[in-house]
Amino acid sequence: MFLTHFIIGLLVSSFSVTVILLIRKWFGKQLTAKSHYHLWMFLFIALTLPFIPTDLFNFSSLFSGADAYQTNALSSNVEKTGTDMMQGLHLIQDFSVSVNRPDLSLLNMGVMGLWMLGMLLFTFTMVRGWLTLRRIKNYSSAFSNQEVLVLFEECKKRLKIKKSIKVVISRRVQSPMIFGLFQTYIVIPFKHENWLSLKDYEYIFLHELNHYKNKDLLTNYMILFYQTIYWFNPLVWLAFREMRLDREIACDTSVLQLLDDHSFIEYGNTIINFLDLSKQSSELQLVTQLNGSKLQIKKRIEQISAYKHSAKKPIRKSVYIYVLASIILTIQLPFVSVFATENDRYYFNNDGAVYEDLDRFFKGYEGSFVLYNQNAQQYHIYNEEKSTLRVSPDSTYKIYSALFALESNVISPEESTLSWDGTEQPYNAWNMDQDVSSALQKSVSWYFQELDRRTGFETIKSNLQEINYGNSDVSGGLGEFWHESSLKISPVEQVQLLQAFYNNQLGYKEMHIQAVKEALFLEKNEEAHLSGKTGTGAVNGKNINGWFIGYVETKNNTYFFATNIQNQDDSSGSKAAEITLSILKDLGIYNENGEKKYGEKHS
Repeated sequence: MFLTHFIIGLLVSSFSVTVILLIRKWFGKQLTAKSHYHLWMFLFIALTLPFIPTDLFNFSSLFSGADAYQTNALSSNVEKTGTDMMQGLHLIQDFSVSVNRPDLSLLNMGVMGLWMLGMLLFTFTMVRGWLTLRRIKNYSSAFSNQEVLVLFEECKKRLKIKKSIKVVISRRVQSPMIFGLFQTYIVIPFKHENWLSLKDYEYIFLHELNHYKNKDLLTNYMILFYQTIYWFNPLVWLAFREMRLDREIACDTSVLQLLDDHSFIEYGNTIINFLDLSKQSSELQLVTQLNGSKLQIKKRIEQISAYKHSAKKPIRKSVYIYVLASIILTIQLPFVSVFATENDRYYFNNDGAVYEDLDRFFKGYEGSFVLYNQNAQQYHIYNEEKSTLRVSPDSTYKIYSALFALESNVISPEESTLSWDGTEQPYNAWNMDQDVSSALQKSVSWYFQELDRRTGFETIKSNLQEINYGNSDVSGGLGEFWHESSLKISPVEQVQLLQAFYNNQLGYKEMHIQAVKEALFLEKNEEAHLSGKTGTGAVNGKNINGWFIGYVETKNNTYFFATNIQNQDDSSGSKAAEITLSILKDLGIYNENGEKKYGEKHS
């Protein structure tokens, strides 16, 4: 959602500007003029953070993933699908409870529109400035005073600049300036002959050439780019105003280092002499000018008058301050990584996975299907991008809610009944006492909310982290985090967890694993057993998220699967199950027409 990224940009930019301003205030006396200016380069890095893909902040990809080895793909014979595919699924019902979430779509569109309008207006201003520079360049004439041009070449040699830079004269400027990334121009005002001496020219050339040497022309473009993106934040405008002042002071200091003490006053006077002549439009932000506002000139003159050649500050202190700034600004990375995406991603080592084209089964839905062949140790995946995208688990989480409660001795395989408290539930099937088996079959939310309450928030949080359950984020609150809230998991992770659960790689008691397995069993035929759990995410009365996860046990193999589907109002667990069984039949893994264990199954 754009609104999320807008908020991130506002917070990151405000925090970064504040940090740099405070560091300048607290440690300003320990920094040289150039160090003051270079400190602002950290701001460019910070302003870039919201645009960096969040996977670059996540190092879990180095350790996550699953080993998969290439074998022959499962058969994909296309057979007729339809109502005959749903012989067993007509008993699966979607018992989901809708949660209410504020609809921010209009606010999101409004904020995006306002931001784009501001960008367009700022871009228009920049284009006007660029056209003004073109006119200055096109209507300027080559500088012809050979004595001054010889001086210019000497100044270039002093600064070890070899690039060809043109000196031109123009009636359209009132102050010397430099611009142009590829072909660089130094522009001198037309009415300069009346009072400019060779010394004045020397100071002008040294100042503008130092801007070129310090890559300040490129920095102009960076400032304008970020100012266009962050036009809405007044702190960014303040930061770049201070940055421009620090840049001019740093440039003045570089010039003073080349002059003797007796020339300092003359250099300051050269700057002052252009103050009253300057009426240049502020739209020329792609240039660096010798002068500036009266306030800036005042601060620069104060710095010039206080400058002494002997006043050298140790570089070590600047390095320490830069390290401090880096550390403080870096603490934003986890915040950006967590906040930048509503649905973060699992970093899956997909070497050897087979990617299937199953579009025909997902008509009208965004989604993914993941299958793991245990004997072949191979994944078959439809929709690589969606297969690693984390979304709310909804009722599929209840598998692990039951397991955690069993492990914590809240319930036992023999004694798992909880009494209904008489509160009217949205479905009649929930208005009765439940045990772990019936609660999983009917997806009774109140039962698992009570299990979680008795298990304890910290225990659940710890268990989720230990088994690497998706993002393990329970910040949505007890009883709510798993239903279209903070907890999220990808289809690949669902399959990996099911495999670990089935093979008891989680380190839990075997009888607890077996109790949950029995509750998940759906049906069998002559060749295979099917177990699974559906889940439906309903928000504001619309089913937006559908899951069906489980496994098929054959005589010689076990297949683990997870299907997730999404659209705006018709993504249910039963529809995900329908799609799944169609795919399993197509792959020759399971034909659902056998004996059912239970009379009904709910999401």
